[in-house]
Amino acid sequence: MVIKYDSLETKSLARQIADNLQTAIFNGDVRADERLPSEHELAEKFEVSRPTIREALKILAARNLTRSRRGPSGGTFVKKPTQEEVREVISNTTTLLINSGELDFQSFHEARYEFETFCCRLAAERRKPEHLEKMKAECEIQKESTTSHEDFCHSDVRFHRIIVDATGNALLRLIIDPVFDALQPIFNMAIYRYRERDMIVSQHKQICTALEKHDADKAVKVMIEQLDDLHEQMHRAHEWRKSRDKNLFNK
Repeated sequence: MVIKYDSLETKSLARQIADNLQTAIFNGDVRADERLPSEHELAEKFEVSRPTIREALKILAARNLTRSRRGPSGGTFVKKPTQEEVREVISNTTTLLINSGELDFQSFHEARYEFETFCCRLAAERRKPEHLEKMKAECEIQKESTTSHEDFCHSDVRFHRIIVDATGNALLRLIIDPVFDALQPIFNMAIYRYRERDMIVSQHKQICTALEKHDADKAVKVMIEQLDDLHEQMHRAHEWRKSRDKNLFNK
């Protein structure tokens, strides 16, 4: 185990210590499931008090990097993250960024355009029968007039996640799924008054058929059409909100 006990600056000592320990974890100097030195050892190495070390360990735990275990063989251990935990962190962070205005729809649209067209090409190559079955099941949900706007949105998200899953690429799923989970429902509900459900269902069916035939070009073509439609609908929704707010202000 290699931890750099660098001299500390004037900013929060606990945060500096947490940063040093985090660097050791990210560099692989302290491995997953390995126990960190005790509070007493860390306090001596960093030349700080044990309460400061406790605060640093709390910061690491808040960053989801460590876990505590009680008992004779207990202590603070480096946490081995699961893919689901990583997805949750990405999803929550994305939601915060969009709500704070750090991310806008145009950024999302551009990234989605590249990711989804790429995923269509891989999915056309690698899709399995179960992926097609799931996509067809979502199309059945979406075509029902009794399906609520909210349920339609959830089904739409699931449909696009199935395409990502059909790529067979774990890293793509890790990156794209949580972003969809965070942003797609927000944008779906924002445009619901402009959404043409029949057109979306038709596009989804065409994508499914293209993937079934391993026709990547057709799947990409229809996906681009749908993303362009979404972009136009978001523009119309934005203009409507501006007009509504202006009218309210002028009353």
